[in-house]
Amino acid sequence: MNTKSKHKIILFDGVCNLCNSSVNFIIRNDKKEVFKFAPIQSDFGEIALKKHRINSKDTDSIILIDDDNYYIKSSAALYIAKELSGAYPLLFCFMIVPKFIRNWIYDLVAKNRYKWFGKKVSCMIPTPELKDKFYSS
Repeated sequence: MNTKSKHKIILFDGVCNLCNSSVNFIIRNDKKEVFKFAPIQSDFGEIALKKHRINSKDTDSIILIDDDNYYIKSSAALYIAKELSGAYPLLFCFMIVPKFIRNWIYDLVAKNRYKWFGKKVSCMIPTPELKDKFYSS
């Protein structure tokens, strides 16, 4: 599997309603078409985790892969925001907040995401119009 791409890859929890809403939000605001997506639970997601030696116990909600680099938790979210259209890149200034504080907030939301936002029975299936934005199994 080759995860090198002109696109940055976002791995997400495919059964999480918050994560799926976040993916839809990113797609709407990704005017430069920087990102492609894959559920962590997909074959592609599992292979990407192994290739980059990412421990899924460290994060199970969102991972950003940019060539040979990867970002998890709040760092992933802020690097994603940096690429979006509108004022969202301004959120990148929160990188000055110490990672342990950013990730504490991130972990609080991630730990409660199913309780607060719900969970799907199966991974998101992209519409035909969005299919090219997703890596298949």
